[in-house]
Amino acid sequence: MVSLRCKMMVKSVLETLNIDYKSIELGEVMLSKALSDVKFKKLKTELLKSGLVLMDDKDAILIEKIINIIVEMVHYAEEEPKTNFSIFLSEKMNQDYHKLSEFFSKTKGITIEQFIILHKIERIKELIIYDELSLTEISYKLHYSSVAHLSKQFKKVTGLTPSFFKNMTIRKRTNLEDI
Repeated sequence: MVSLRCKMMVKSVLETLNIDYKSIELGEVMLSKALSDVKFKKLKTELLKSGLVLMDDKDAILIEKIINIIVEMVHYAEEEPKTNFSIFLSEKMNQDYHKLSEFFSKTKGITIEQFIILHKIERIKELIIYDELSLTEISYKLHYSSVAHLSKQFKKVTGLTPSFFKNMTIRKRTNLEDI
């Protein structure tokens, strides 16, 4: 679950199957009680119909938790963590950052830093398309040191300047699930 829409879909499936839950967060559901094998299989099938996968593999769950922390931070948080992201992630996951980073890189084929940059670029595209904030405001919102730094990173990833992207008639974005 990397979006609020996914979260709503999961909630709907749980309610349809009469499965009690305590909470639903991005990428994680806390159930009130353990499910029977039959109910578990039904949940898995219903989520799959919605394009969602129920993960029960420990490694996949770890990667998904890292991804969801990044998505939450870049796309939904009002402010960036007060500490360095590596410390923030390490504390949130209660694990050593270097181990998490190494595992993430081996599994996803991309570093955590590169993954964060890709998400920031998608968020920049989204904010440019909304056309409610200036580039200066976007750079501040996403914690860039300057508009020049944002522009340089945007061009490096997309091949376009933010201004050119803004003036395009068809602006292509990547689904968060596809990053």
